Amino acid sequence: MKTFPCDRCGACCRNVHLAKETQALDRGDGACQYYDATSKQCSIYAERPSICRVDEQYVTNYQVLMTWDEFVEVNLQACKQLKKL
Repeated sequence: MKTFPCDRCGACCRNVHLAKETQALDRGDGACQYYDATSKQCSIYAERPSICRVDEQYVTNYQVLMTWDEFVEVNLQACKQLKKL
């Protein structure tokens, strides 16, 4: 399985309020409580929650529904939408 091509823009981290699965991470302004706006990076990246790990989510929840390449494409489309916000 190839690595997910994340460009570390932080768009998903700034919009955790939009998905039911990540709302618990919201610090109150829509951004993840672990998102560092100065560095634009996760302050707990190595220990980040499972929902933030694309490869782990695929294996746990989606591999019976689609291929890895299809899952990557779905996630890249979501990234594009989040970047527009």
